[in-house]
Amino acid sequence: MRAMTLADVDAVLSIEQAVQIYPWSRGNFTDALDSGYLCFVAEVAGEIAGYAVLMPGVGEAELLNIGVAASHQRQGMGGGMLSALCKIATDKQLYRLFLEVRASNLAALTLYRRAGFEQVGVRRGYYRDAQGSEDALVMACELSGKSNG
Repeated sequence: MRAMTLADVDAVLSIEQAVQIYPWSRGNFTDALDSGYLCFVAEVAGEIAGYAVLMPGVGEAELLNIGVAASHQRQGMGGGMLSALCKIATDKQLYRLFLEVRASNLAALTLYRRAGFEQVGVRRGYYRDAQGSEDALVMACELSGKSNG
C-alpha cells in the first residue's frame, strides 16, 4: 500500500462505484485527502486494486471506507490491507480502530472479525437500502499489543 494522491482518485472512484451500493463521490475522496485523512491505495502490477480511508483522532481512528476491485476480491487483499492499516495506525499511536458495516454484509463482517474487530454497537437505520434503511454494526479493534506483521 502507498499513500493515495489526487491523481489516484479516478481509479479509486471507478472501484468504489463498482463495489459499493451507495458509493462515495469524487468530492468525498478529495475532501478526505484535503482534510489530511490517512488515505491509501493498494496496487497490483502497477494498477490500483484497492483503497482505504482512515480518519485519525486522539489515540484512535475510524475506517471510513475500504474497497477492493471485484477482480481482486477473495484473494486476501482485504485482509492484507486491514493488517497494513492496523500497523500504520499503531505506528501513529492510534490504538483503537472503529468502523461501521452494513448488518447484511456478511463477507465484510467475516473479514473484520478475522482481523480482530468486535461489535460494540448498532446504528439503527444508518445505511440507505432498497427498503429504506439498514442498520450499521459498529465494530472496534484494540490495536495495542497486536502484531505489526
